[in-house]
Amino acid sequence: MERRVSVATHWGSFVAVVDSGRLVRIEPTHDDPAPSPIGPGMVTAADDSARILRPAVRRGWLEGKPRTGDTARGTDAFVEVSWDEAITLVSDELRRVRAQHGDSAVFGGSYGWASAGRFHHAQGQLHRFLALGGGYTDSRNTYSTAALEVILPHVIGGHPWSYQSRMPMWDEIAEHCELVVAFGGLALKNSQVNPGGLARHQTRDLQRRCREAGVRFVSVSPIRGDAADFLDAEWVPVVPNTDTAAMLGIAHTMLVNGWHDEDFLRRCCVGFDRFASYLTGEHDGVVKDAAWAEQITGIGREVLTGLARRLTSQRSVVMVNYAVQRADHGEQPIWMSVVLAAMSGSLGRAGCGWGAGYATMDATGVAPDRASVATIPAVPNPVEDFIPVARIADALLSPGEVIDYDGRRLTLPELRLVYWCGGNPFHHHQDLHRLTRAWQAPDTVVVHEAWWNTTAKFADIVLPVATGLERDDFAAGFSDPHLVAMPKVREPAGESRTDHRIFADLAARLGFGSEFTQERSEIDWVRHLYEQTRAEHGCLPDFDDFWRTSTAELPAATGPFPGDFAALRSDPQRFPLATPSGRIEIFSQEIDSFGYDDCAGHPTWFEPAEWLHAGLADRFPLHLISNQPASRLHSQYDNGGHSLGSKVRGREPVTLNRSDAAARGIEEGMVVRVHNDRGSCLAGAVLSDDVMPGVVQLSTGAWWDPVRPGVSGTLDRHGNPNVLTADRPCSRLSQGPSAQSVLVDVERHDGPLPEVLAFAPPNFAPPERMI
Repeated sequence: MERRVSVATHWGSFVAVVDSGRLVRIEPTHDDPAPSPIGPGMVTAADDSARILRPAVRRGWLEGKPRTGDTARGTDAFVEVSWDEAITLVSDELRRVRAQHGDSAVFGGSYGWASAGRFHHAQGQLHRFLALGGGYTDSRNTYSTAALEVILPHVIGGHPWSYQSRMPMWDEIAEHCELVVAFGGLALKNSQVNPGGLARHQTRDLQRRCREAGVRFVSVSPIRGDAADFLDAEWVPVVPNTDTAAMLGIAHTMLVNGWHDEDFLRRCCVGFDRFASYLTGEHDGVVKDAAWAEQITGIGREVLTGLARRLTSQRSVVMVNYAVQRADHGEQPIWMSVVLAAMSGSLGRAGCGWGAGYATMDATGVAPDRASVATIPAVPNPVEDFIPVARIADALLSPGEVIDYDGRRLTLPELRLVYWCGGNPFHHHQDLHRLTRAWQAPDTVVVHEAWWNTTAKFADIVLPVATGLERDDFAAGFSDPHLVAMPKVREPAGESRTDHRIFADLAARLGFGSEFTQERSEIDWVRHLYEQTRAEHGCLPDFDDFWRTSTAELPAATGPFPGDFAALRSDPQRFPLATPSGRIEIFSQEIDSFGYDDCAGHPTWFEPAEWLHAGLADRFPLHLISNQPASRLHSQYDNGGHSLGSKVRGREPVTLNRSDAAARGIEEGMVVRVHNDRGSCLAGAVLSDDVMPGVVQLSTGAWWDPVRPGVSGTLDRHGNPNVLTADRPCSRLSQGPSAQSVLVDVERHDGPLPEVLAFAPPNFAPPERMI
């Protein structure tokens, strides 16, 4: 008999249909106007051959063999063990590493989105467990927005994510704005997701409302599809990584024509005079005018001049997407976009000004904030050491090395045990061949995973975990006022356990079990967190009613919010920003004092290491854009039906301009080899004039499938772009990733096609009792 159960995921809320414990299908809810197709595709992956059903340990680790050749991580076979044996192995190894090398030798950064849910938040569970056990080295910032997170507090003050509540919402844009200029576009595909869960998708309809209200859109991007067709956006193709130069050319035009908002710049900003001297070339002899910008960006000077005039004569918003800051000198386009909005005259006016990350998730621009929701109690980490999130390979390869970070000098710690839970570093990180070498360095790698993806195959101890369909929880998304019940759809597959149960068992073995669990069961925790939230806000139904009806709505978050630009405009003395000057820092004395050669005291054009005007383009003449996929969230559910259906001959699609394809004899649907000096991968060719000439687009998230696992430089069969990207910090300020600064070439692959094994489990050795 079929049973229908509420389901909440990062890509929306659904109804799971179950028959006798078997997941039959997943359907959209009736009130979601734009449901994501990722949800129904989850059924395919629920019980596929990649599912991890029992704890497993790498044979070479058990036998103490060196991590080389056939016993290297990523190559070695696994031995399945009992849960009791697995818990003993992990707890004993944690004790050994802490005793011999100190608590900082345990790395628990464990970056990743994991699954939706307030209680079963993988990273929160791991951090609580490791902190109670003595502490751990953490990571700081995100692969998504590291440069933004570091630069914005210097420029506009506040928490790195506070800008989300300070920028205009879509409904305000529809009411008040006339022109949106979006650097990096505003691709609707990205708004399928919201970290923590999502009741219903709103971004599409909100964007449509803006267009129906007469708002004009300009998308400055190498890819036409970065703006929805219904927006009728003007497409301005731009050489990748040159957004800052385009903005400088626009700013210079504003300045020399006297179109800029002198009053706002004088009252509400500091350092414009220094920046203006840079624009006019007073110190370096280079005038940053539209003609100069045209040579760099490929955007005609008349287009740049027109944008300068329109931005200053119309009620406007300058938008900048996250992708433009995942590049060399990624802080610059973020900083410069704020300056451009300040010059335009629209910053601090209703529905106008500046914002970042619109359409990156179905939260940004939808609502400014969300009422607080209880989560599993955090425990202070006794270890002060941390690494910038994208410097994990550096830390593993070069412990003791000193690096810069936001005005500090950090010594990279020696990491002997890596514990990863709820993420996939072999998706997020750049230059996977370098990461392969680094990953052999620690003594032990422990991974919680539901499927045999690359990270699991590169672990020493793999603990199978329940998916979001196999546990009780409730969801609360970023800026989404809805709580969504997540009752267990079915029992965990095989011997899988929840992350919480695994940590509870480990904590009990290590002597702090009661402190970790607080003597609550998992459903007791879920009920407790919900009732804590209800007690704070007083307008929610009791837990039993919520669990029965599936949803509840929090009170709306109302402003004004700290750092409000309208308040700043009205009275900068009364409403200062949380910056050293209390105003927008066009010139930052603090950043200037750091003395970095790759991040000056004001927005500056720096040439990327790899771009279409670099000398390297003679050998690799195509710029690779590795953007977010439309068919999955990062690498999550690459084995799901929607992602599998997007493949071309079983491989990730790579999109080329038709002229670039013709020059290489490439036709639609061919398997091609994308390559540079760092690596190569196979992908399926898609031809389109919606990608500008000289650019290829290959989304992130295909599970890495090396021909010779564990061997650096080997061909990837499946199409993961991070075999091509550089593991190079975007600057000394943020140490963020620079994935979008990469040159490649593409050629036909006419030889035999290797079988894709990305979703195949590893080899297993005969089971033996090991302890």
